[in-house]
Amino acid sequence: MEEIERGSKNALTKKRIITYYMYNRSSTIPDLSKELDLSVPTVTKFIMEMCDEGYIMSYGKQETSEGRPPTLYGLTSDSGYFIGVDIKKFSLNIGLMNFVGDFVDLKMGIPYETENSPEGLNKLCGYITDFINHANIDKEKILNIGVNISGRVNPELGYSFSLFNFEERPLAEIMTEKIGYKVTIDNDTRAMTYGEMDQVGERRKKYHLYKFELGTWSRIGNKWRYFYRKSGFSGEFGHFNVFDNEILCHCGKRGCLETEVSGAALHRKLVQCVQDGKQSILSKRILHGDTSLTLDEIISATNKEDLLCIELVEEIGQKLGRYLAGLINLLNPELVIIGGVLAQTGDYILQPIKSAVRKYSLNLVNKDSVIALSKLLDKAGVIGACMLSRRSMFES
Repeated sequence: MEEIERGSKNALTKKRIITYYMYNRSSTIPDLSKELDLSVPTVTKFIMEMCDEGYIMSYGKQETSEGRPPTLYGLTSDSGYFIGVDIKKFSLNIGLMNFVGDFVDLKMGIPYETENSPEGLNKLCGYITDFINHANIDKEKILNIGVNISGRVNPELGYSFSLFNFEERPLAEIMTEKIGYKVTIDNDTRAMTYGEMDQVGERRKKYHLYKFELGTWSRIGNKWRYFYRKSGFSGEFGHFNVFDNEILCHCGKRGCLETEVSGAALHRKLVQCVQDGKQSILSKRILHGDTSLTLDEIISATNKEDLLCIELVEEIGQKLGRYLAGLINLLNPELVIIGGVLAQTGDYILQPIKSAVRKYSLNLVNKDSVIALSKLLDKAGVIGACMLSRRSMFES
């Protein structure tokens, strides 16, 4: 791996081979040579070297009806591992993925209250270290840890501008020192987008643009790339200033879309409605000042047909659909995927979104756009973190 990280000409070719197999699982040497635009003897030389190094292995013979069956090659599963960390407001999700892209371990809902302080960062690093210590793998083969950070992030330089930003050094560098393994960071929505992308399966051959929550991906050849734009920022749809409500957003501005369209907004609205006299199965807890009420419990109440919760979720869906319609008019995407915790309410959020999109977008445009719920739901972030962790090592 040291040779690959040095960036020599041979190393760049090996990166291209690994990247190809990341997206294509297996192929023959002739097929790989066509994809890389290199001669068969050259590709054969690299494949044999990488087999000796342990990164590539034979997957057996390809089935064929005539002639000598060619050998299929692909990545060796235990030649490296990647860890993904998805930070939620009250919990952590941590996953361990092997070199091929299969999950070895996945811990969901680890209790952790996000606190933007040095102590909060130390706790986070402690949970990650504990996860590593309990992993039943060769620890020296952990190649990268990808951490999802909400808000503004520069993945290229490793800076977070919203969370754990109390030092001038890059957050990725600080976490690398604390944990003892290479750490990269990325925006949590981008990670969810990337995780969801792999679930589209065969539809990847059809769809050329994705919108998932607030992230944008496009297809280039056989790979998918995120539009980071200058300084690593893009896709901050949630921070469009659209409401004159004077509610302070976590980004520091007022009136952002997220102040009315988010899980935090649902929590705030429910508490306010109950205090104003409206009824919910959660009323008793709220009126007794129970501060431990979580968003997951509100989502559960919605799915148990709590009328107030359903009303508030539908209101959020209408607002999201209205402003999503503007993006559909602008970008004309083929697929829009609704993710995040609110997606767990199913049709309660999806139908109002679709209704508002039909009402506020151009008819010719919205007919092109399929709007669907995330398949991964709460696992999208941690899966995406693992995949981005691997991607950052090999894709330029």
